[in-house]
Amino acid sequence: MSSMCSSRISNRFRPNAIVNGGWDDARATFYGDMTGAATMKGACGYGDLFQQGYGLETAALSTALFNNGEACGACFEIMCVNDPKWCLPGTIRITATNFCPPNYTKTVGVWCNPPQKHFDLSMPMFLKIAQYRAGVVPVKFRRVLCAKQGGVKFEISGNPYWNIVLVYNVGGVGDVTDVKIKGSGNWIQMVRDWGQKWKTGSVLTGQSLSFQVTTSNGKMLQFDNVADPSWQFGKTYDGRKNF
Repeated sequence: MSSMCSSRISNRFRPNAIVNGGWDDARATFYGDMTGAATMKGACGYGDLFQQGYGLETAALSTALFNNGEACGACFEIMCVNDPKWCLPGTIRITATNFCPPNYTKTVGVWCNPPQKHFDLSMPMFLKIAQYRAGVVPVKFRRVLCAKQGGVKFEISGNPYWNIVLVYNVGGVGDVTDVKIKGSGNWIQMVRDWGQKWKTGSVLTGQSLSFQVTTSNGKMLQFDNVADPSWQFGKTYDGRKNF
C-alpha cells in the first residue's frame, strides 16, 4: 500500500474502532439503483433497511465472506485502491445485509464465485468510492466496530408452536453467534434459521420474553423482559441496550 494511503488510514480512524487491524484485498461492484430498493430484504433476514436503521450503507457479500450467513450484521470499512482512473478518495463503512450468490455457469467476470472476496454495494455507497462507469474496482477492506443507534431489536414471527426472532441493530462486532430465549421457565437454546433469524419450537405465548445474545467476539448481553406477556407475532421489541 502506498505511503499516501497508509497516512490517510492512520489519521482518520481510531484504533479502538477496528475489529482487526489488517487490510485485505477484494473487489466491489454495485446492484440496484440510487433508491436502494433492490437492496431491501435478502439473505440475512432483514426487511426494510431504512426502518431497521441500516439505510443504504450496506453490501451483499460473496461466498468467501458471507460464511453461510454468520457474517450478517458485521461491519466493514472499504476503500478503492490501485485504479486511479476510477477510484475516488476516502472510505465507506457498511453493514453486511445480503448474499452475493456465485454463478458457476461463467468463469470470467463472476466476482462472487469462491474463493474471491467481493462486496456488492448499494449504488450510492459504490459512488462514494468509485465512478459509475468503472463497474468493478479493486478495494481494500477491514472489519470495524458497528456504530448503531438505540438498543438491539428483536422482531418476532412464527405461530404459537414455534418462534423465529430476527436480531438486528446489533452494535460492537455486529455478527451474532448465539441466541437464547426465556419465557417463564429456563433458558432455551435457539438455532440459526437463516442469516440473523433464530428459531425455537417452544411454546412461549402469554409469557414475558428475555434474550441472551452473544456476538462473535464472545461478548454476551442479557436482555430481560424485552416483551411483556401480551407480545404479538409480527411486532418488534427494543432491548434498550447495545454492545
